[in-house]
Amino acid sequence: MHCFVSGESRTAAVGSVPLSHGATLFCDFDGPIADVSDRYYSTYRQALMDTQAGYAAQGLDLSVRVLTKAQFWRMKQTRVPDPMIADWSGLRGDAVTWFLGRVNDIVNQADLLEQDCLQVGAREALLRFQAHGIRLVIVTLRHGAQVMQFLYDHDLTTTVHQIYGATEVEAAYPNRIEHKIASLRGAIADRRRLGLDPVGAWMIGDTEADIRAGQAAHIPTIGLTCGIRSASSLASCKPTRLYGSLQAAADFLLTPTSAKIL
Repeated sequence: MHCFVSGESRTAAVGSVPLSHGATLFCDFDGPIADVSDRYYSTYRQALMDTQAGYAAQGLDLSVRVLTKAQFWRMKQTRVPDPMIADWSGLRGDAVTWFLGRVNDIVNQADLLEQDCLQVGAREALLRFQAHGIRLVIVTLRHGAQVMQFLYDHDLTTTVHQIYGATEVEAAYPNRIEHKIASLRGAIADRRRLGLDPVGAWMIGDTEADIRAGQAAHIPTIGLTCGIRSASSLASCKPTRLYGSLQAAADFLLTPTSAKIL
């Protein structure tokens, strides 16, 4: 993992005090901040068409069934494995392997990355954290340079204190829990070495990897349902809190305790 530095449903009362000035907030990138649904769906469609074309070039007729975006995204949110998505799309045997390989090959291509956009309310949330003096630390399996470029394109680089991103561009799509746990532990260790002990910190994310990482680090977690996992999938991981957006999480984290309804 590389560290990139830039500018400075309610379940329990854990950590119910608002984040104070200078507090650390760890947050995933894809899902909470960036909406990747268009890119993932375009990747699926292109990989499916490329697989069909590859078979046609060999004189083989491959019949496929293209899922709608709603069908595809629902499967992703409920953790349907990619091989099963391929099966639902009409692929069998070697065609599944061909399709999966193509997905991995193209998901991070520049023309597809351009389809990522800001989640609704994410800009407002990031600016609020910045205004309150919160040190936002991005912990992601996305390549750090991609994160920096996205933040630069949306004029948000100064809202993020540090970025802990993967060194390999392929790391984000598999979303391996052990990698996220190691990355968050590294981020926490680095902050302690800098004399910035993240007491009272939270971890925000939209997948089981984010929740497990926060739990492994013994910090409270917020699961967001605006990303690639459904509310039921995230709830099964038992996050401290569950909200629909980063903006809703900011409302909770920045609201004085006396004004909260627990």
